[in-house]
Amino acid sequence: MSTTPQSPASLAPFGAWASPISAALVAAGATPLSALALGADGDIYWLAGRASEAGRQTLQRRRGARTDEITPLPLNVRTRVHEYGGGAYAVQGDTVYFSHFADNRLYSRSGGAEAAPFTAPGRQRYADFVVDAGRQRLIAVRELHPEDPQSPGVPGVPHRQPENALCAVGLPGSAAPGAETVLASGHDFYSSPRLSPDGRMLAWLTWDHPRMPWQGTELWLAAVRDDGTLGTPLCVAGGTDESVCQPEWAPDGRLYFVSDRTGWWNIYRHGDGPPEAIYVLDAEFASPHWTFGNAMYGFTSAEEIVCTYIDKGVSRLVRFDIETGMPVPIATPYEEIRELRVAPGFLALLGGSPTIPLELARIDLASGELEVLAHSIAGTPDLGYLSVPQSISYPSAGGRTAHAFFYRPANKDVQAPAGSKPPVIVISHGGPTSMTVNTLKLATQFWTSRGFGVLDVNYGGSTGFGRAYRDALKGQWGVVDVEDCIAGAQYLVRHGMADGERLIIRGGSAGGLTTLCALTFHDVFKLGASYYGVSDLKGLDQDSHKFESHYNEYLIAPAPLAEALYQARSPINHTDRLARPMIFFQGMDDKVVPPQQSEAMVAALKQRGVPVAYVPLEGEGHGFRKAENIIRTLEAELYFYQRMFGLPTAAAQAAVEIHNL
Repeated sequence: MSTTPQSPASLAPFGAWASPISAALVAAGATPLSALALGADGDIYWLAGRASEAGRQTLQRRRGARTDEITPLPLNVRTRVHEYGGGAYAVQGDTVYFSHFADNRLYSRSGGAEAAPFTAPGRQRYADFVVDAGRQRLIAVRELHPEDPQSPGVPGVPHRQPENALCAVGLPGSAAPGAETVLASGHDFYSSPRLSPDGRMLAWLTWDHPRMPWQGTELWLAAVRDDGTLGTPLCVAGGTDESVCQPEWAPDGRLYFVSDRTGWWNIYRHGDGPPEAIYVLDAEFASPHWTFGNAMYGFTSAEEIVCTYIDKGVSRLVRFDIETGMPVPIATPYEEIRELRVAPGFLALLGGSPTIPLELARIDLASGELEVLAHSIAGTPDLGYLSVPQSISYPSAGGRTAHAFFYRPANKDVQAPAGSKPPVIVISHGGPTSMTVNTLKLATQFWTSRGFGVLDVNYGGSTGFGRAYRDALKGQWGVVDVEDCIAGAQYLVRHGMADGERLIIRGGSAGGLTTLCALTFHDVFKLGASYYGVSDLKGLDQDSHKFESHYNEYLIAPAPLAEALYQARSPINHTDRLARPMIFFQGMDDKVVPPQQSEAMVAALKQRGVPVAYVPLEGEGHGFRKAENIIRTLEAELYFYQRMFGLPTAAAQAAVEIHNL
């Protein structure tokens, strides 16, 4: 058998390699997949993001061998309850009900008919739907926004907050289509309404300021009366220091949920006595409630659960006999399983691995056969251009062990001069109660294929390693996360995997604060990139939306103790200590971290003579969805790094103005 000789790799410095993984490929190839649901007769539904259509989310349905778009342009299946949204649609038979992002109204579409709204325009947003078919209504979380969110006449008084409740909305064909009935109110937040199979009981979750849902929630249960109102609710699990999530009803009408009462999110069953542990491991069977509608377990029958859990940052999939307690692993090629939906005989999941971008798969539980139904990336680049990450754990400050994924530079066409070491980009993820995973992302490979190393850090406070690790950030935001990112960079330098004079840190949102603190208060990183990053903790408190308006009481300190810490840890108060070049990216419609946070830092650095670039993006919020902006930001960031390190820049790249250069 003959083989084609491979041409020798060309020589180029790290950070200046030519790569086929362009910014346009990253933008065009990324189709976010989310929000799985199962319909009748084995139908599978999901949301697909369209970067080329301004980030529109459209509902897809797989029926047999055919995939159909259920919500064509201009429909955008998205909600902004809690600003982060999720849970934007529900399925009943051949009908879908969904929230349209442009007007926050609820729409229905049946069969081949056009979608039509059935609620009036107003100040309300809806999420996390469950169809109460017997009463011809939709049960949902409703967020009612004030007519005038600014408190009038009092300088410095914060914005008025929306009111959250559980409500029922009459469906088309009911006696009162679109009419609302409040079922439960009085708590700051609601989520996860779940109706029992016979329609006679409703379970839901609540939490109140200053807690976030991964700190303390309560699981409530109430009878549904004949007139649709609720009986007296009973709190059956949870509390101020116990995070309960994902209540689900088994086919036999028994209520299950996930709790971290042992320090790990494990599965429990509600009964006549204390909650009964069903599957207990030092592993996570849930993820933080940033968005609605997440699911990591389901039922094939009343006797069997199929679930996924996170063990040391990697997902496992098992089927579990409830009565015998015997788990049976289900083989998959995935190391991350983001969502899971289960039905008798099969399951659907969103999964990925270091060489597989996120995809939608169906697994037949009898045969084990796996069928891929949708890809987040249309065509995966040649493996010769991909960096497969190494999972590393390393010592950090205070005796902690931190965790990260390290991606070495990789490009089959290029090699660096002998003896040289690569610049390394340390990524501090957002959240900060979030988690980075090793699923193939073209946005990461964009850097590694150009000769940059990437260290993606799960710093103390990240999810996936138990409650104690998650609580390492309590009162320590801007400290522990920064220490773990610095320790990771120094670990690479010590082991000869990074150039200590060309270390970069980048992050978005909460990761932007980590980035700014690392550059302001420490002298390890040489450059930085902030994507809609937090620079002013006090300003964040004043401007933030309801969901996160008290988050800093956990991450920093309750008032009045927070005042001094805000002053000490906010980079905007210490720009005299920041002497490293930076580039800032900011969505002008961002309600989570408003533009003034970035603009204040840019102005301060300009005044001090530090090289700085700023890329404001109209029509973008907290996270960028438009293809042209994904391209713009990646190319501008690369240009900035190459200019700062004196590397050659590609002529086709979009330059960005760098002040004080």
